[in-house]
Amino acid sequence: MPQKKKMEDEEKEENDEEKNVKAEEPEKEEKPKKDKKEEIGVKDKEVLLAPLEDYIKAAVHLGTRAVTPDMRQYVYRRKADGIAVLNTKKIDEKIAIAANFLAQYDPNDILVCCKREAGWKSIEAFKDALEGVRTFTRYPAGIITNPDLDDFFEPKVLLIIDPWLDKNALHDVTLANIPVVALCDTNNVTRDVDIVVPCNNKSAKSIGLVLYLIAKLYLEKRGIKKKLNPNDFYEIEEIAGKETGKKKIKEELLQRIHFGEEEKEKKEKNKEEKTRTTKETEAQP
Repeated sequence: MPQKKKMEDEEKEENDEEKNVKAEEPEKEEKPKKDKKEEIGVKDKEVLLAPLEDYIKAAVHLGTRAVTPDMRQYVYRRKADGIAVLNTKKIDEKIAIAANFLAQYDPNDILVCCKREAGWKSIEAFKDALEGVRTFTRYPAGIITNPDLDDFFEPKVLLIIDPWLDKNALHDVTLANIPVVALCDTNNVTRDVDIVVPCNNKSAKSIGLVLYLIAKLYLEKRGIKKKLNPNDFYEIEEIAGKETGKKKIKEELLQRIHFGEEEKEKKEKNKEEKTRTTKETEAQP
């Protein structure tokens, strides 16, 4: 009997401890709730390669209405007008992966092709940053497959801005078994692409920001101390004057969209509405 009583007392103590822990948990969570948005902002700056607002201003996350099966995994949601919105976290992660991969190669072993005019300024800045990279706005046929050409050379990796527009370069490097890093929008097919960087590859600002981050990480990875100017890659127009309340609300909404908070709020709101409707229906005679 004494032993049984002892066991019961121990169980009671354990239950009391669990209750105390549960009672203390909300107090630990209450502190950050006071400035939750600020905490998210700090966390974002620590995790993301660029501030979230830079990604938003450059429209890096905005895709097209068309979404291929290859790119579906990178799409977070669709806007009301049907435009696909890319997952910012995945964009950020893939930029880092692409930069780390390219850092394995010397600049003179990297070939960059961009037929889209919106990316011409960016690839020139990328070339100047890495010093030695070969860039083409119009890929010369056979330059890496025909040894008889005077300007023939053998790159070890290809970076393209659009797999569709730069398909000739993509075709040749595939024949030569050369790895490919490509900036891909939601409407792109990623066949023959080794590393996909999901992003808006139609906008000069978006292309510029992505290439700036890749160049910056490339130099850091190779231990090259060189300060890059983002304005050489892209320009983001700032709105003059102080931020209005509407602008603040819009930016906060965009942050919630990209970090899934808006979806949670919508689900909770819909659930509450359904519960209220059910109760009203049941209350009717």
